[in-house]
Amino acid sequence: MGIKDFFAKKQSASPVAAVQTTADRGFLNTFQSFAPLSSAQLRLYRELRNTVPIIDAAIDKLVRLVCAFSLKCDNAQAEEEMKIFFRSVPVGGNTKGIEAFISTYLDELLTCGTAVGEIIPTVSGTFGALYNTRLDDIVLKRNENGFDIDICLGGVGENLPPNPELIMMSVLNPSPGHLEGNSLLKGLPFVSSILMKIYSTTGTNFDRAGNVRYAVTYRPQNDALDKAYAKDRALQIASEWSKAMNSSSSVHDFVAVGDVQIKAIGADNQILDTEVPVRQMLEQIISKTGLPPFMLGLTWSSTERMSAQQADILTSELEHYRKILEPVILKIANCYLRMNGYTDEAEVVWDDICLQDAVETAKARLYTAQAEKIEKEVGSVEEKL
Repeated sequence: MGIKDFFAKKQSASPVAAVQTTADRGFLNTFQSFAPLSSAQLRLYRELRNTVPIIDAAIDKLVRLVCAFSLKCDNAQAEEEMKIFFRSVPVGGNTKGIEAFISTYLDELLTCGTAVGEIIPTVSGTFGALYNTRLDDIVLKRNENGFDIDICLGGVGENLPPNPELIMMSVLNPSPGHLEGNSLLKGLPFVSSILMKIYSTTGTNFDRAGNVRYAVTYRPQNDALDKAYAKDRALQIASEWSKAMNSSSSVHDFVAVGDVQIKAIGADNQILDTEVPVRQMLEQIISKTGLPPFMLGLTWSSTERMSAQQADILTSELEHYRKILEPVILKIANCYLRMNGYTDEAEVVWDDICLQDAVETAKARLYTAQAEKIEKEVGSVEEKL
């Protein structure tokens, strides 16, 4: 059975009828059925990662925590061939391995809310490579039944790819009626703009007050001679002061005659304390990512109990992302098996998220075994009585 026949059989097994609750708006509905993915909002999300380092670090950590898995199969030979192949499968021409593909796929999913990938076959029809599709190159189109989604190649039209069964797409937290998903960074542009405004203002204040500037004031005396040469003396004082301040190799003294007063500009002004507002903005950003603050290098006050609860919440977040990625990985693995003549089904085995999860699981098994042992002992004693 070929790859086209395999996916055609799965799609024709349970056809979907047209959606009844979709509003038909005539001519306008034709344009609303298309969803271009190269919007300014996506460019804004990508720019946020370049502007706010903590957002970029959070997404990178989420990707590293999620994308650790292995593939298994009931057929030992098929499993070994599959593992060897996917360890070195070309991905986009610059990286290798299915984990590299899934990492980029998840990175795009978290940043833009939508991720699209493609299985590239060879000329002979075998599994060739994996490719992470640029969202700027495609357009999502609602199918005529109002339920399925067609992926078009750029522009608004019927330019469908020749092998749509080889294309994978995932969306994150989609809104009802929308074809595209919502980015993990949704809601952060406003908060990030305030944070960057604070940083920019802090830099400006340090340029003004941190880099000390001086005001040199010369006051002529009341005699006519001093007033006549006031301009010349002011220029001479300015020249000598510049020589003294621009000296970098040695110390120069500044000597002036007359009533000369020197003050530091901005020395008496107090720079605003930014610790509280910056922390408030960072709390909003970190709460959106779901990561505990200590994972991003922030030493905020936290108890051991609170850290354990944060780790449990993070585990549930990562499990959610893994559930979104698992159908994509299974489609890739099963496609490889079908192209190589195997009818077996692949299975995704995720690695433990962290050592703490393994320890807690081991403790639970120990407590369960101890409880069963006690129940058996109590039961045997009751039987004897």
